[in-house]
Amino acid sequence: MISPEQCRAARGWLNISQADLARDACVGLSTVRGFEGGLKKPITNNLAAMQRALEVRGIVFGNDSIAFRSPKDS
Repeated sequence: MISPEQCRAARGWLNISQADLARDACVGLSTVRGFEGGLKKPITNNLAAMQRALEVRGIVFGNDSIAFRSPKDS
């Protein structure tokens, strides 16, 4: 699963807001804010949904890293 730092970096790379991620992952904005702020860990389903929402936009997660793959490169 992704870390708060990876989540923030991925959003920055994609230039999307916390609200955009929350909408795309179908989770509450407070879930994204709390996770990225290190205040709480979302339930597994919500965290997986956040990761998938970023991956759909081309983010590839490694153990401690992220990369971008253009969806057309898939």
